[in-house]
Amino acid sequence: MNTLDTQTMAVVAVVILALLAVGAWLYTRKRQSDRLIQRFGPEYGRAVDEMGSRSKAEAELRTREKRVEKLNIVPLAPADAARFGQDWKALQGRFVDNPKGVLMEADQLVRDLMGKRGYPMGDFESRAADISVDHPSVVEHYRAAQAIALRDQRGEADTEEMRKGVVHYRALFDELLEVSQDERAREMEVHS
Repeated sequence: MNTLDTQTMAVVAVVILALLAVGAWLYTRKRQSDRLIQRFGPEYGRAVDEMGSRSKAEAELRTREKRVEKLNIVPLAPADAARFGQDWKALQGRFVDNPKGVLMEADQLVRDLMGKRGYPMGDFESRAADISVDHPSVVEHYRAAQAIALRDQRGEADTEEMRKGVVHYRALFDELLEVSQDERAREMEVHS
């Protein structure tokens, strides 16, 4: 073999290795994107639209995941879940007489429940971002409820919109009203 053949083989080998490296990198990125799409559902698309690029959105979603991993999110004890459930039932019973007040109460009850579970109580966007990590299927309900509550504060929401706002809050409330399996089992033993 002459030096030209050796140099050509070396260049070909380097090109093949570079192509393999790029292929591996693209494959890894695709898997990471697919994982984020799977985990965040519609929130993934919303983040891409809001951030203006897929890479920025994915960086934001990974940051959310890391932030929420550090939180101490806990399931509710059965007694707490029962109390929250009763509070929600009472709130719904007052809607006909005071829809505006009930919408504000629903927002506060959801905040109380989030706090009890261990979610930090920053601004709305921070709360929604944190919720999106573990509850991506209902974060849009939270955003819709908040939008209606803001319209209501400006005097722009009618009773039907307020009803829809309460329904949106209820979807998030139900999702957050998790009780630990261990606590549920102990509660069943006590009542057996």
